[in-house]
This record gives sequence, C-alpha cells and structure tokens, in this order.
Amino acid sequence: MAWIRRLLVLLVVCVLGIAGSAWWALRESLPLVDGQHPLQGLRAEVQIERDGLGTATVRAQHRDDALRALGFVHAQERYFEMDLLRRSAAGELAGLFGTVALSRDRMNRVHRMRYRAEQAVAALAQDDQAALTAYTDGVNAGLAALQTRPWAYWLLRHQPAAWRSEDSLLAGYAMFFDLQDSQNRRELAWLAMREHLPSGVVSLLTADGSEWDAPLMGEARAALTAQQIRAAFASPFKPWKAAPSAIETLQDSAPIAPAEATQDAAPIGSNNFAVAGELTVDGRAIVADDMHLSLRAPNIWFRTRLIYPDPNAPGGQVDATGVSLPGVPTLVVGSNGHIAWGFTNSYGDWADWVLVEWLDKAHTRYRTAEGEATVEVIEENLAAHGGNSELLSIRETRWGPILHDLDDDNSLALRWTAHQPGSLNLDLGRLLLADNIDKALEVAHSAGVPAQNLVVGDRQGAIAWTLIGRIPRRVGDCDPKSPLVPAQGCDWDGWMAPEAAPSVIRPMTHRLWTANSRVVDAEALALIGDGGYDLGARQRQIRDALFAMSNVSESDLLAIQLDDRALFLQRWWELYAKTLASFDTDPALAPLRDLQAHWDGRAAADSVSYRLARGLRSSVLERFTAHLLLPVSEAMGEQFSAPKLSQVEAILWPAIQNEIPELLPADYTQWNEFLHASLIELQSQLIDIPGPLNGRTWGERNAAQICHPLAMALPSLLAQPLCMPTTPQDGDNNMPRVSGPGFGASQRMVVSPGHESDGLFHMPGGQSGHPLSPFWGAGHADWLAGKPTPFLPGEATHQLMLVPQ
Repeated sequence: MAWIRRLLVLLVVCVLGIAGSAWWALRESLPLVDGQHPLQGLRAEVQIERDGLGTATVRAQHRDDALRALGFVHAQERYFEMDLLRRSAAGELAGLFGTVALSRDRMNRVHRMRYRAEQAVAALAQDDQAALTAYTDGVNAGLAALQTRPWAYWLLRHQPAAWRSEDSLLAGYAMFFDLQDSQNRRELAWLAMREHLPSGVVSLLTADGSEWDAPLMGEARAALTAQQIRAAFASPFKPWKAAPSAIETLQDSAPIAPAEATQDAAPIGSNNFAVAGELTVDGRAIVADDMHLSLRAPNIWFRTRLIYPDPNAPGGQVDATGVSLPGVPTLVVGSNGHIAWGFTNSYGDWADWVLVEWLDKAHTRYRTAEGEATVEVIEENLAAHGGNSELLSIRETRWGPILHDLDDDNSLALRWTAHQPGSLNLDLGRLLLADNIDKALEVAHSAGVPAQNLVVGDRQGAIAWTLIGRIPRRVGDCDPKSPLVPAQGCDWDGWMAPEAAPSVIRPMTHRLWTANSRVVDAEALALIGDGGYDLGARQRQIRDALFAMSNVSESDLLAIQLDDRALFLQRWWELYAKTLASFDTDPALAPLRDLQAHWDGRAAADSVSYRLARGLRSSVLERFTAHLLLPVSEAMGEQFSAPKLSQVEAILWPAIQNEIPELLPADYTQWNEFLHASLIELQSQLIDIPGPLNGRTWGERNAAQICHPLAMALPSLLAQPLCMPTTPQDGDNNMPRVSGPGFGASQRMVVSPGHESDGLFHMPGGQSGHPLSPFWGAGHADWLAGKPTPFLPGEATHQLMLVPQ
C-alpha cells in the first residue's frame, strides 16, 4: 500500500506542477500597465494611461513616437488577435492551427495578399513608410517586453513570429475579406439562376431594393403587384450568352454560394447616422455609429486616445479618441475634436468575373482586348503546423486569379478591388488631421479601404455622407450581372477620379442615415453597383426616427441605436394571429392557441410573441425561397446553394396577400394550407425544447454567445472562462438594434466633435485579450444593457512611462 500512496503523492505533485506552470505562463504574459520601460527608437518619453475599462491614452511629443507606443500597446494586449488577422488575409492560418485550417488557406491564398501587401508598402509615401516602421518596431518591442509569449501560443505549442510592415497592410486586407465577397459567389450563383429560371424571376430575385428602401438619393422602389410577379414567371429564359451550360460543370470543389446562406441572417454591416446643428439646441452636429460584425472576446476593436503635436493638425495638436484595429497604426472611427466620423459597409459591387478565353489547348495563352497574353503560374507553399505542407498552384491573369474552369474550355478570373494597386493605403489616418467635413471628404476620396459609407460631422455643425474607398472605373457597355468579356471592350480601367465619388453635403433635411441598404439611385447607383444591399427595413426605421426628432441630443441618438421595435414584423404577427384563428378548431395547433400570446411589438428578450412572429416568417421564407430556386438546385445538385436574396420579401408578401398560385410551394394547393404547415413546423420546433411553451422567449433563442477564438477547441469547463456570460439579448435583424448569439454591434458611438465629454460609447467583449487582466470583458455588461457610458476615457488607474533607450 505504501507504493500506492507514493504514486498518488507523485501524481498530485505532477498535477500541481503542471497547474503551477500554466498559472505562471498566464501571469507572466500579462501586459505592462505601470512603471517605466525603455523603448528603442523613441525621441522623447511617452505616457500610456489606462482607465478602469482599459482604454489606452497615448500622450507623446511626436507622431512617430505615438505610433511606436500604440504598436507596443497593441502587441502587449492583442498580439494573438493581430496574428490571426494577418494570417487569415494571407492564407497562413495552417501555420498556426495545423492541417485543419488548410481549406481556409487555399481559399484565401489564391488572392496572394502577402505579395500585394508588400507591393502596397513599397508604394507608400516616405512619410507613411516612416509611420509604419515606427508602429512595426513598437509592435515587436511590445511582444519582446512580455515576460513570456502570449498565453494562446502556449496552448497551441507555437512561438509567435515577429511583426513585419506588410502585416499591417494584411490586417487591412483582412477587413476586405470580412466585408466583401472574396469569391464573388453571389454573381456566380446569378449565372446559374439565369440558366434555369425565367429572366423576369431572376430580375425580381436580384433586385437592388424594395418598398422598404430609405435612400439618401432617390425614392424607394415601388411595391410589386400580383400582375408584375405573374408576368415575371411567364417571361422567357435568358441564359448567359457566353457559355450557356458553363455553370453546370464548374471545376471547383466549393459550392458556388455559401452553404449557410440563410435568408433571414443578418448582413455584415452597421448603422451610422447624424444630425446637423440646425436640429440641436446649441448648433452642434452629432454622429452615431455602430458597426455590426461577428463578436468575440476580446472585441475586434481597441479603445484608444492619441494625443501628440502635429503641425498639420488643427491648432497644431492631435487629440483623437475612438477605436483602433490592433495591427493598424491609426484610429478607425472616432472624433478628433473637430470632426467625428463612422462607417457602414457599402455593399457596392466591388468584384466582377472576367471571361478568360483560351487560345491554346494547354491553357497558357488567353485573349485580351489588344491581342493575347500568357498566364502566369505561381506556386505557393501552404505550411501546416505539425503536419505536411502542400503546394497551391495559382494561375494569374492580368485581371486577377482564375478561380473556376468552365465546361466550354474557358475560365473565369476574378476582378476584385482588393487586388488592385491603391486599394489599400494609410490615408485613413489623415482623418485625424481634418478640421471640417470638406477636408474629411478629401481624405475619404483618396483613402484605400474596403468601400464604406462615411458619415461625418464637424465642429461647425455641418454633416456629410460620401463613399470612402476607391471606386473602379468600368468601361464598355457591360451587363453588371454577367462576366466581363475584355475582347468586347468590357473591363476595368483604373480608379474613378476622386470628384466622381457620390456625396451628400450639408443636406437640406439636416439628417443623414445609412444601414447597408441602397443609399443612392440613378447615375450614382450605376457607379457603385449592387453587391447585395440589405432589406431597407432597418434603414427606414432609423430615417423615420430621425425625422420624428427635434432638439436632438446624444441620448436621443443612442435611443435609436437601441431601438428594438419590431415595425417590420408587425404584419407577420398579424398574419400569425389570422392564420391561427382560421384553424381555431384544429387540435394539431392547440398548444399555440393555448399559449394566448399577445403582441408586444418589440424584439425584447422576454417576448414570446416576437419569437412566434419571427419563427413564422423564417419558416415561410426559407421554404418559399427554396421553392423558387428549386429548378436550379435540382439541375446543379451540390454545386449550388442559394445565395442570400435580401429583397425576396418584396415577392413573398404580395404572393401571400394575393395568393398567387404560381408561387405556392409544391405539395400545397392553397396558401392557407402552406401557412398552416409553417405554423405546425414552428410549433414542433418550440415543443421540442424542454420546458413550458410560455418559456420560449426571444431571449432564449437570442442569447449572447461571445467567446475567445480558442474556446471552441477546449472542453466546456476550460472554455467557460474564455467566454462572456451567456445572456438573453434584446434586438434582432431588420431593426436598429441588431443582435444575434455571436453577432451584433461591435461598438456603439454617439459623439459631437468639440463636445466629446457628452459623448457615449459601448463595446462588447472587453479591451484585453488576457483572461487574467482586469480589462478582460470590461464594459461588456454595459454594452449588453445599453447603459450610457462615456465616450472619453475615465480617470487613469494605471500609468506606464515609455522612455528612450
């Protein structure tokens, strides 16, 4: 028995030793927040303050010192997350996670973003290169100053690689992947739809808007009539003329549309809106912005204030507060005391297919407008941590990489703005120097970023909207929904001139609003195109709320951000109640009738009625869309899955109201029968969940699930500390307060330039990437509750002095 006791003692010692080593690794990888630390390259001391939420205030005497210190702080707090950004854009995730990430790397490496980032760095002006070098040196110094490597690398058994200047450009390119369709699957799906659906139906399904629109330019689209819908289904087929059967035999392993393109999923997007000084008590302009992204802990953004002298800034001083993206040496959104600005995703048409017409059987030479060119073949090594590497062969044309081979012996190459020289630069940082909306718009029209709706207000009370980011110059009389044929004169020819960018400056309404739906019309719309605009319900609700206000304050605009009124679903609740009443003797629906739910008109966490209305629409919408696309899916099988058709509500609702038989899903003879089946399906889903039916609240379905990226790879007991609390949430799609289990407002900002002390700010997931940091999850509860919290940093609780070495 003595040997058993000794063995148990030895096991306990080993367990304690392993636990102690893990605890040591965690503690030693915490960032420096107090004291003094030498930093090579500084010209003068830099003070870094942190408030109770971890907001970092950088006070420097020179711009490059400020950026060097910002890089230091970013690396100390978020190096692992920075690493994920650069690796994701470059297609190098397998080097960190192993062979499990190879499929993602194949998809992204074909874009050769590391090469393009290197080219972008080389093209920067000398001043921008100096700023980038200072930031990069600061990042590597911050990483080296940790007592041990960041804790996530211990779990992955990996050493972090040093940061390079081009990695900051890769972090920017990662946002192109997040905000745009890097595979252009939507337009590829359109080609399949044109092959197998009447041309009028394709036009309806790919419409750019509906009667729900609320654009800044032009009007909403007219509501469709039953006669128009019937005519569309009777229209002829008009397949893509260049290759009538091309889409049926794509030589690509991936489906031509995302496999999870759920029709009621929220789009990657945002809200931004503003009021001019004419609508406020003291003449101030107020800007509100909340960017909607997938949520994680820590948050993608980092709360930052930068203070340093600059002769190009108003008054010779930069004092800017907002959020930065760790990996990038500037603020993304915020206020500099003279202007405040925010973004929403533009959803313009930023990619096209180009038909590659081969001139030889070996597929080495292809036709161009001038004659011919030779394809370039590049071999990329996909390295996998702990596994075998593989070579990826990329065929590059003058237009971009070839992603698909067609069955008519031609191919499709991708023209994407992210591939073009000038698509990404550091001009966004010049917003910190702007002192009015006119200067801000000048910056916007030279900035290389994923094209966004910029809403900006200035200290004089003026407001403006424009598109920030470069706009491709399309030439030729081309169909924007078909592949370009350069031999016929259809192509891109550089960028549009800055003055061609559409803008709304000092609007007569004194209000601006965007929310990922169509913003413009006519010539401006032809310039921007349609890359999948969201249904206009959310944008319209914001616009209408703005027009209902006068004497507007910051708290008024926060109230719009938190508006969870279910105006869009009101008619779906009425349809639910009407359908349920029409089957009042059907025992199969007795559980729903016994529930006796009453409409409360909000996507409130405790609402049962909202979940019922939402559930009915989801069931009807998914089955209706599947029915419309059935000819395509039957013909193409697994090669096709439905793209998100944001405007399909414009067809669905009149089809229900007019009981159009041509649109009734198969197996049903009457619309009421179809709606009955949808209620049965909804009821079954709710009954299958343990507990009484009156406990099936919206918050149960919409509970926040926000975790660190590594949490999913760990057992639940170990993963729990890496997640924010699972909490029921208010809000949903098609209303200003967008929320989902792992999706929603990545920040909320309401601020008036020059009145930052009155500003408001929320951020989920916390500031720090370290679970032992006091700033892990800091501010998350306020974001969840919508509690007004200050825009400016609070009183400093920690102070770190960086000194020249």
